[in-house]
Amino acid sequence: MTLLDTGTWHGTVYSDGWVEAAGGTAPVRSPATREEIGRVGVADATDVARACARAAEAQRAWAATSYLERAAVLRRAGALWEQHAAEVGDWLVREAGSIPPKAGVETATAAQECYEAAALAAHPLGEIIPSAQPRLSLARRLPVGVVGVISPFNFPLILAIRSVAPALALGNAVVLKPDLRTAVSGGLALARVFEEAGLPEGLLHVLPGGVDAGEALVADPRVRVISFTGSTAAGRKVGEAAARHLKRAHLELGGNSALVVLDDADLDLAASAGAWGSFLHQGQICMTTGRHLVHESLAERYVEALAAKADHLPVGDPAKEQVALGPIIDEAQRDKIHALVTASVDAGARLAAGGTYDGLFYRPTVLADVTPTTPVYAQEVFGPVAPVVAFADLDEAAALANGTEYGLSLGVLSRDVMKAMALADRIPSGIVHINDQTVGDEAVAPFGGVGASGTGSRFGGAAANVEAFTETQWLTMQGDITRYPF
Repeated sequence: MTLLDTGTWHGTVYSDGWVEAAGGTAPVRSPATREEIGRVGVADATDVARACARAAEAQRAWAATSYLERAAVLRRAGALWEQHAAEVGDWLVREAGSIPPKAGVETATAAQECYEAAALAAHPLGEIIPSAQPRLSLARRLPVGVVGVISPFNFPLILAIRSVAPALALGNAVVLKPDLRTAVSGGLALARVFEEAGLPEGLLHVLPGGVDAGEALVADPRVRVISFTGSTAAGRKVGEAAARHLKRAHLELGGNSALVVLDDADLDLAASAGAWGSFLHQGQICMTTGRHLVHESLAERYVEALAAKADHLPVGDPAKEQVALGPIIDEAQRDKIHALVTASVDAGARLAAGGTYDGLFYRPTVLADVTPTTPVYAQEVFGPVAPVVAFADLDEAAALANGTEYGLSLGVLSRDVMKAMALADRIPSGIVHINDQTVGDEAVAPFGGVGASGTGSRFGGAAANVEAFTETQWLTMQGDITRYPF
């Protein structure tokens, strides 16, 4: 069986079946070649309203369904991701510009997210609490109803399934709006998997669309929780809109994560970790190592080692050749990256490697002699750029690491683990890796940032997922009606 038969979804959205989108169609383009590799329907506000109404209707029966049935659907979905990993991975390569190993991580993680969600369906959902009255007093978790998910282009499958799967497992319906640039691998693939897994109709709606569709999803009164992954600028707007409608918004936003290399770190291993952290998937990851803070005794040698790795990494079309870096997602993002690199060099940074592009293929770039006011240091680049800053002591390292509004991920490299941990304790961050770079995620681990990186750990692991996709209800029970003095 072919999962993504183009005749099934050509020009359509998935909303209680495959239907024509009210907003017309849009091309799906390969960022490597710019050729059209498919077309998808573009949802508008009317599509969103119809989907939300149907989702709210279907959710009531789903919430009343045995957890065994919900778990079975999620297990079948996990097996389907494994069965169709090559096919979905091919779309991730062609549509998202992923190299095949990165695509493999996405499909494997999608399966794991579904398996973990299957277990979540049986997770305890409450506690007995004390009461001053002679009664049974409970705090129980109930499904929120309809969850709206807005997901981005960079890891389109993972960043959709990590909300969709647990939300469904806990008895909710979901309306998913994937990025139009990756609407197949980040949206329609999920529709097909859950369709084949036997998810009842009306519970998952996949509506690729633009800003108008996202605004309609946030505003719809039937949607009680919004799970958004994207830029900090867009996340602020989503959070503001959700607050006006008195609904929760779980925001996983941008980052400018620091990798701190202490004076006792192994230089070769540190440069390897730094290259991976900055150049994986062309730097288009929220957790990308955006700042390399290196002790002054190692800084120059670190720049040389990192630049040597950058110069030898092959860049090209991952669908046609074995490369380390594929294309940037589009021209606008490439131009933003290059403008920041150019402005940084003009401001005094030294170009140690890269800084050039051919089409959408941007060379991995290393910048030395960077200061906290250098454009690539102060802003999230979202490209394969590694700015290096030297520090003299731990106090300066902590001050530099804290010199940003973001707080998503932190890596500290040192042979002295306790010294690294003590430094990490001085740097607010949602994620900390001792002796590893900044990019990492697991289905069982809570994920999220602080500050401008979002509203905390809102995904991953049973506790965070239950918190994200359920409401708490206080329930009391007693044998007789209480007698009151009125």
